[in-house]
Parts: sequence; structure tokens; C-alpha cells
Amino acid sequence: MSKNAKARRKTTWPALLCALASLRFLLLLPFFAAPAARAADTLYLYTWNNYISAETVQRFEAHCRCRLKQDYYSDNEEMLAKLDAGASGYDLLVPTGNAVEALIRRGALRPLDHAQLPHLGNLKAEFMNSWFDQGNRYSIPYAYSITLLGYNIEKLRELGLPTDTWALIFEPEYLAKLKGKVTVLNSQRELMAAAMKYLGYSVREKDPAKWEQAKRLILRAKPYWATFSNSTYIKDLAIGNIWVAHGYSNDMFRAQQDALAAGRPFTVGFSTPKEGAVLALDNFVLHKSGKRPDLAHRFIDFMLDGENAADVSNLIGAGNPNGAATPRIKPEIAGNPAIFPTAQEVGRLEMLRDFDAKSRRILSRMWTEIKVR
Repeated sequence: MSKNAKARRKTTWPALLCALASLRFLLLLPFFAAPAARAADTLYLYTWNNYISAETVQRFEAHCRCRLKQDYYSDNEEMLAKLDAGASGYDLLVPTGNAVEALIRRGALRPLDHAQLPHLGNLKAEFMNSWFDQGNRYSIPYAYSITLLGYNIEKLRELGLPTDTWALIFEPEYLAKLKGKVTVLNSQRELMAAAMKYLGYSVREKDPAKWEQAKRLILRAKPYWATFSNSTYIKDLAIGNIWVAHGYSNDMFRAQQDALAAGRPFTVGFSTPKEGAVLALDNFVLHKSGKRPDLAHRFIDFMLDGENAADVSNLIGAGNPNGAATPRIKPEIAGNPAIFPTAQEVGRLEMLRDFDAKSRRILSRMWTEIKVR
């Protein structure tokens, strides 16, 4: 062997050993990495669009040294259908009361450990022990909204139209002035509920003959509507593409703030129709397929802290069941009856209930007819 070959051999082995040591370090690096860098330390949340602010998410991730990954739905029926189809791996869901009722009935939820929720006492007593979960074994109230009407204040004033009645989206005498400028929720339960309230019935009514009346009312109004929308109405209302929207109070708040921030030459308003409306109490629940119930409990307790809970109202525009958040909520939001209804208005609000399988099939057939005609 030449001297040059021997020299190369002497220099190659140390270099090779050094490279192997570096490789070993890289392979072991994930085990020494900060928790935020590990996939295992990720909380998977399946929730409504625009329901947790980016600021709140950032604070939680810093607090728990973990990641929060969100998937979104725009309707309880959509969420339930996805889970029924086999979707899994979600640690937390945020269903409305009737959907909590359905999930409990299906055995899809993991019981909560109240010992891991030291801030649970911050919730107002009137929001605890609800009809859908006595004892709050499975659910913790997060926020509430009213399904109501959002509108372009200046445009409706110009047209001489009322803003306090469901007639605005159902009666041809009003719709003739609004054709192509109205959207309604792409939600079987919510749209039928609006029609039922306008007709003077309860949203919990199970009589198919009364549902048939609501269906006919909807079909009569449908030609005047621009579209069925669960989320795009926020932007369309904020930029002036539509003048009236049937939707959620927190979404209307978002549209109002977006229009204001953009300096639009109009104002977005929203109000609860005099005939009554749906009150939706949304809740944190643990899905059985979730891998990190520990992180789920930490997130729930984090959101029960008064400062974090106040974000739900100040940044999202939702009603708030958290008593510790109350003094931290901006007065103009706390004083808005379309977000925080007065005692008189609460009497006109109803929560949706889960229906039996036969009733759900009848409603589904009616909904299909509404959508295809």
C-alpha cells in the first residue's frame, strides 16, 4: 500500500466515525426535542369556523408547549355525518346541545374528569346541568350564539324594509326588493327552525304536517335567495355583495367588524326576529377516538380561565357562559342584546333537540326536496 493510500485511510476512518456519530445524534434528536416539536404533543380539535381566535390559540400553545390543530365544520349535521362515516382521532369537539345529546346516545364520548378542571367553578350556574347532559358528565359549556338576521343597515333603510322579522327572508313582498341579495343557512335544522318560528310553531315540533307548511314557505321564498351559505355570507355581507343573511350572531359580529375595519360606506347590523329564534349552547366534549384526553382537559381548563374566556366575546362576538369573563368583556359587546339577550328576549329563544330516527328521515327527505327544487 502506498503512503498516500495509507494517509487517506488514516483520515477517512475518523471522518466516517464522526459522520456516524452525527447521524446517530440526528436520529435521536426527536426524543430530546421540545414538546411543541413532537407530533405526539398535538391536540386535535374539530370545531366551528371562526370560533377560537388566533391570539387565544397562540397563548394556549405557549402555555402547554404543544400544538393545536383544528379542522372545521359549519353545521352540526355535517360534523355528525363525518363522524358516522368513520372520521376519528379528534380529541375535542364543540357540538351544540342537540348534537351533544346525539353523541351521548351513540356512545361516542369519553366522560370528563372534573378534577382536572380547577376553573370549572367560573361557569354560571344557569348554563350547567343542561337538559342534554345532567351533571355535565360529558360536556362543558363554551359559548352560545343566536341564529338571527344580519343586514346592511343603510340599504334596508333605503328600501324601507323591517329588520326585526323572519318575514324579511320568507315573504315575497319584501323579497321582491332583495332578489339575489339574500342568503340563508345551508342547514336543514336551522332553516326549518326559522320557518317554524315564523309560522308560530316551536322548533321542537315533531308534527310532519307542520313541517310540510314550513317546507312550502321555504320553497316559495327560495327563488329570491342568492344561495344557501354557512360561511361565505360573512365576507359577502361585509363587502356589500348581499344585503340580508340568515346566520349566527357571532358571524354577524365578524362581518360587522370586517366592514368597519375596511372602511365600507355602510354598516352591518344584526337583530333577533320578534317571532323568536334558536339559541345554540356550544360545548367542549371529548371524543372516544382521541389520543390525548390529558391535553383536551388542559385546553378546556385553559378556556375556563376568565381572561381566555373573555376572548370568546371580545374577539369572536359570541355569548359567554363564563362568570369570570363578564367583567373583562367590552361594554358595547356585553350590552348588545343580539349577543347577550335580555331576560325578555331569552323567553323567545329555543334550543334545538335531537329527533328520533323516523323524524330525522322525514326531515332529510324534505331537505332534499328543498335543495333540488
